[in-house]
Amino acid sequence: MGIIGIGTSGPVIALSTMPILALVFWRNLGGAFLMFVVALRNREWFKSESREGIRWAALSGVVLALHFIGFFVSMRFTTVAAGTALTALQPIFAAYFVKRLGGHIPRQAWIGMVISFIGVLIITGVDFQISRRAFLGDIAAIFCAALAALYVMLGSQAQRTISTATYTSTCYFFCALTALPIALASKAQMWGFDSREWWLLLALIAGAQILGHTMFNFALKRVSPAIVSLIVFFEVPVSAVLAYWWLDQLPPTGTIPGLFLLLCGCAIFVLRNKNPDRR
Repeated sequence: MGIIGIGTSGPVIALSTMPILALVFWRNLGGAFLMFVVALRNREWFKSESREGIRWAALSGVVLALHFIGFFVSMRFTTVAAGTALTALQPIFAAYFVKRLGGHIPRQAWIGMVISFIGVLIITGVDFQISRRAFLGDIAAIFCAALAALYVMLGSQAQRTISTATYTSTCYFFCALTALPIALASKAQMWGFDSREWWLLLALIAGAQILGHTMFNFALKRVSPAIVSLIVFFEVPVSAVLAYWWLDQLPPTGTIPGLFLLLCGCAIFVLRNKNPDRR
């Protein structure tokens, strides 16, 4: 369910002409409201033992806002397939953060990292030859992959003391709060769109936000982060198929070997690194 939901994200964003910051704000405000209704049953915001989890959730929301900005830029600047594939570098960035915190990366995992890096070089090299705009989209996707890794780590920490509903409603709300002042400062249009844009926004909230992000956060509390990271890789073919179907968009032929190497490298990395504490 999560793969189907999050797989619609890239194509819907590419279809929409709503300003990026407006999309980030309304998407997360809508998601926060829907999850708030569910979280009301627990009333964890008023419990002293939930305060630390709420703080982690709020910080996660700020990181998620920056991740979404990078991802939305990528979907508008490069192909959906290339952008989602580069975002799939998330588990490798997560491992780097764990390493910086004193964790251990198994020797075998470095094989996957090297293969993925070669894939990144091929994709970005081909896109740079096509246009600087596509290359900037690739850089934005890599940037948002690092932020996605940090977002997952913060979310895992928050959900040790609070429920998924409380976590996601808090996280999405602070994500919207982070995007709003940036949007206002940049004078981005926030209202007055035609009905098509609002329908695409509703599709983004229902699919990518609730069915996608929320389901993965639900799984993260119950399943190994390594398994969740591996499942996320399937977003790439789902998004690519939908982009071809809805947008008639195919990635440049030269990037296909890079896409293949990147996904293979990430899969080897996750499968070789089965201990979630060593991500």
